[in-house]
Amino acid sequence: MSAFVTKTQVSAGGVVFRRRGRRTEVALISVGERSRWQLPKGLVGKDEAPEAAALREAREETGLDAELVAPIEKIEYWYFSTERGARIRYHKFVHFYLLRFTSGDVRDHDHEVNEARWFEIGEAISRLAFKTERGVVERARERLGSMNDER
Repeated sequence: MSAFVTKTQVSAGGVVFRRRGRRTEVALISVGERSRWQLPKGLVGKDEAPEAAALREAREETGLDAELVAPIEKIEYWYFSTERGARIRYHKFVHFYLLRFTSGDVRDHDHEVNEARWFEIGEAISRLAFKTERGVVERARERLGSMNDER
């Protein structure tokens, strides 16, 4: 019998992109004391669809409004945390979506974020702190390369 409780946690986030001529840019956020670059994401609320949570989190954390294009992938991992002195094991699922920028400004991010910034997609991949998120953006780049995006 394990000495800790296991909980499931579901988050959603996205790869917010825009086209600038031949360039594709992606919005990343910097969080934490060490200014770690990552994709915008957060917990899915009770009775909230993952797609809606991804759009909401992108807006809150990057300052950008976007529209849903397509799901990219669902990643899962385990991590430990402490709540009220008890060790909790989390089984985390994160739904990532391809999100097309529609309006907004990266300076309009919320207080949880140090900075939000546009990066050329290749540079975004190299800046991301987590290997799983680098893979998500690589899949987004593949999808964007095969997508006829007139907007």
